[in-house]
Amino acid sequence: MKIYKLFWKTHKWVGIFLSLLFINMAVTGLLLLVKKKYAWIQPPTQKGAEGTVENFITLQELFDVILSQGHADFQSVADIERVDFRPEKRVHKVHSYHHHSELQIDAVTGAVLSDDMRVSDLLEQIHDGTFWGGWFHDWLMPLVAAGLFFMTISGLYLWLDTYARKKRRKQKPALDPRQNAKNKKI
Repeated sequence: MKIYKLFWKTHKWVGIFLSLLFINMAVTGLLLLVKKKYAWIQPPTQKGAEGTVENFITLQELFDVILSQGHADFQSVADIERVDFRPEKRVHKVHSYHHHSELQIDAVTGAVLSDDMRVSDLLEQIHDGTFWGGWFHDWLMPLVAAGLFFMTISGLYLWLDTYARKKRRKQKPALDPRQNAKNKKI
């Protein structure tokens, strides 16, 4: 009986703590699943001008275009987190380290097609814990995984133990005083 109570109390308090994190992960995960359907989460990929590979601007020209915009989040090459190239749409998607900014640059003309914020990147950081800091992602998220494992095992134990108790109660004969009196006469 003591292990049952220990599992019950631990299961309850770990569940309360983890439920807050699971709600966060569920909401951000859902938004990340539908991010391409909503422009406010992730800006749609624009389409650049018609042209062939020979017409594409060079990386030097791309960086010149980005830095010439005077954008607060793109002041130097060090501000650029990554450049995604979409050849089928002839566009460069340039991501900043700051404020989740994104510029979409036409790969043929070098024109700025879009200047927007990628809420999806922020949601991803909240979802995996990096938004709160490296320690949260590196230390707390593995504990969340261990907690989920514990919740599964303790939940199964509590369920199976309750099921076994009910089954044992049904198998025990009823202690009816009238039945006991008949058994004594015989």
